[in-house]
Amino acid sequence: MKIKLLFIFLIVLLASCKQQPHKKEIEEFILGYIDNVHSEILNEDRVLNIYLPDDYDKDTKYPVIYLLDGSADEDFIHIVGIVQYNTFPWVDRVPKSIVVGIANTNRKRNFTSPSSREADKKLIPDNGGSEKFISFIEKELQPYIEAKYKTSDSKTIIGQSLGGLLATEILFTKPQLFTKYIIISPSLWWKDGALLNDEPRILNADYTVPTDVYIAVGKEGSIDGSINHIMEEDAKLLAEKIRTGQSKYVNVYFDYLPEENHATVTHQAVFNAFRALYPKK
Repeated sequence: MKIKLLFIFLIVLLASCKQQPHKKEIEEFILGYIDNVHSEILNEDRVLNIYLPDDYDKDTKYPVIYLLDGSADEDFIHIVGIVQYNTFPWVDRVPKSIVVGIANTNRKRNFTSPSSREADKKLIPDNGGSEKFISFIEKELQPYIEAKYKTSDSKTIIGQSLGGLLATEILFTKPQLFTKYIIISPSLWWKDGALLNDEPRILNADYTVPTDVYIAVGKEGSIDGSINHIMEEDAKLLAEKIRTGQSKYVNVYFDYLPEENHATVTHQAVFNAFRALYPKK
């Protein structure tokens, strides 16, 4: 009886061994690197998520794509995927690029200019840090990236929603900071559309810095509850404002994506932006 039971036990043990796959050691899949820069202007440390092209070790200088909302749990991963896909040799629509994802600390404060409007203060009580944040980008972040990594003169910024508002403010106040602007669903309702009433330098005939601007928006309606500022209409007004400028060096592309909303528009818009900004060879 004991021999029979032992035989049955061995059969069960062998069967269970066959069913369990051999466990292999798990290997890391590295998408990018985490870097840090201390900002004296912002008085804080900032986390940077960095994607480097697969042939980065070669003696080449690369365009840099600066991504607002660049945390790992924000837009960094899926935007890097679009960049990598478009740089595959069999696609070859975008030059191999470095992506710098700027992780957020206080997004609403850093992306907005000061507003005393009651509706704005109710939505974002701690607002008004955009001037400092733009100064951080110009005087600390870009010099740090250019000193540490092999960068070319091509610099792109990607911003959506309040990030699109900030990208528009940079375009209007410090346009030389970037050569390409990807502005998605910009929150131009801020300060009752104040940016739409500005007369920025890029509209002047004597502005001679080549600058490409892609503006996209989904079917989004009003974000702040105001009937005066519909996202689709404001984005179109921004594109028309830039298009009527006198500079021959500024190109603007407008893209309406009615199948997308405020939450889903970013991925498709960035894909389309690369198609617009880098025409097929």
